[in-house]
Amino acid sequence: MKLCLRRHLCRLILILVGVGYGLSLPVSLWAQGGGDTFYSFLEIPSSTLAYGLGGMNISQIDDDINAADRNPGLLGPEIGMQAGFNYMRYIGESNFAGVKFGRQAGEHGAWAAGVQYLGYGSIKGADINGVLTGDFSPKDMVISATYARDINDRWRGGATIKWVYSSYDTYTAMALATDLGVNYYDPESDFSFSVVVANLGGQIKRFDRSYERVPADLRIGFSKGLSSIPLIISVTARDLVKWHLPYWENGDGTSDPELKDKFTSNLFRHLIFGADFRPSDNFHIGLGYNYRTRTDMSTYKRSFLSGFSIGMGLAVRSFSLGVAMSQPHSGATTLMLNISTTI
Repeated sequence: MKLCLRRHLCRLILILVGVGYGLSLPVSLWAQGGGDTFYSFLEIPSSTLAYGLGGMNISQIDDDINAADRNPGLLGPEIGMQAGFNYMRYIGESNFAGVKFGRQAGEHGAWAAGVQYLGYGSIKGADINGVLTGDFSPKDMVISATYARDINDRWRGGATIKWVYSSYDTYTAMALATDLGVNYYDPESDFSFSVVVANLGGQIKRFDRSYERVPADLRIGFSKGLSSIPLIISVTARDLVKWHLPYWENGDGTSDPELKDKFTSNLFRHLIFGADFRPSDNFHIGLGYNYRTRTDMSTYKRSFLSGFSIGMGLAVRSFSLGVAMSQPHSGATTLMLNISTTI
């Protein structure tokens, strides 16, 4: 009974993580009955560029070491040698942080390594009878290694290997996962197209007797620069291994929630939209919209800003600074910070 209670507590923690993050975490995997993965935190980006453009972007070209976290095919020799730091202030006592280091490998390749830590604050533990057993601090950690190489003058491919460690109270688990990505970029038309197969792998150590799956996903995205103004439009499609992504619509709160599973809602729950304004090489400001986040929040305290995100970046000499924020619902405003430097 004690084991069962703590398993449900662990699941509750991750549901709250999904609700608080909002922008790209598949909350419906939990709340809508679409799945039961413990590893939804792997969907949280560490890049302010991706966070500001809707929470997920796999095609936007940028030479910042933090920007390639959603697609290893975006990493390239143009990074030179860089170190990066990321931090996110989450709801409650949750704080996420990580570091990355990358380096050019010859004229056509690059490699990178990183560590990401996700801490959810302190939680009071109790047994099945409600007797307090002491506080514990649930946490997740991801250690990653990436290598990418030019296939020709327009195509690039890359792979990321991730070792995942989770610790919830007295229970621990480990998993291995791989991201595979390719990117096509035409500099003349400023067009970028990417395909990513994310989170291929599985658990190597279980919390207990139950096996928890890693959220494998197929993603396609493109980014296109406009010739008339310095604006880049991006569209990312995710969860392409399944069509139906139903959600519960709460309406005005006076009636029972209604299950929504229409063609239009399913289509747009797969899509994330972003617009990045870049008047110079040293400054950009981006806006994103994630319809899935907004609809997932329909049974919570959704605000006018639910589903929207904003981010900006500034480069001064060898340093770059990025900031992004969102408000998935009225009770949570999240803030992310990126700092990188060329060594």
